[in-house]
Amino acid sequence: MASPAGRVLVYGGKGALGSAIVRFFKSKQFWVGSIDLHPNEEADANVVVKSAESWVEQEDLVVKAVETVVGDGKLDAILCVAGGWAGGNAASKDLVKNADMMWKQSVWTSTIASSLAAKYLKDGGVLTLPGAQPALNGTGGMIGYGMAKAAIHQLVKSLATDSSGMPPDTFSAAILPVTLDTPMNRKWMANADFSTWTSLDFVAELFYQWTNGENRPANGSLVQLLTKEGKTSLVVS
Repeated sequence: MASPAGRVLVYGGKGALGSAIVRFFKSKQFWVGSIDLHPNEEADANVVVKSAESWVEQEDLVVKAVETVVGDGKLDAILCVAGGWAGGNAASKDLVKNADMMWKQSVWTSTIASSLAAKYLKDGGVLTLPGAQPALNGTGGMIGYGMAKAAIHQLVKSLATDSSGMPPDTFSAAILPVTLDTPMNRKWMANADFSTWTSLDFVAELFYQWTNGENRPANGSLVQLLTKEGKTSLVVS
């Protein structure tokens, strides 16, 4: 059996974007592992995450499971696209509830992915985390979401510093989409202008280029994905 072109781990590999990434890298003959609440049948290996009472417990469960899947091998990339969305302003009765959910879905996963990257990435490997373009500014109607995404932006900047503990020459970046073109978004925003939504295959292709060492911006970049008339451009900060 031929050796794989590379090895990547997709955190959130069963969601719409994660599934597109798994499929894309598989088409390029990569070994692909998925971490999610449910298995991705197209992946070569699955880490099925169970709910946990605490962040530390969640990390322990994920790390032990990843050890059995990855073993002593190193990875070319860890692509974290886990997360979710919830609204709510300061007057919402669900403000804290939704903020807590956003923290668990986005910040817990991104921090655990960073810990995995420090252990399993090859020198020069890639870690991507899921930011959000709206969180560069105030998000009054979705405060918990904006807080969590802003924390991920800060995390990416921290991972790019010399004292971060990441392997040599690691490339860490966050993608900051406005709206991704997912089936769920189309369901809930059926009257939106889909030509301003970023395609999932565009993101998968971008991650593939970065994994191959192509077109990487500076380490620690926040990469806005701005789509107009079906064409996506990158704005890097």
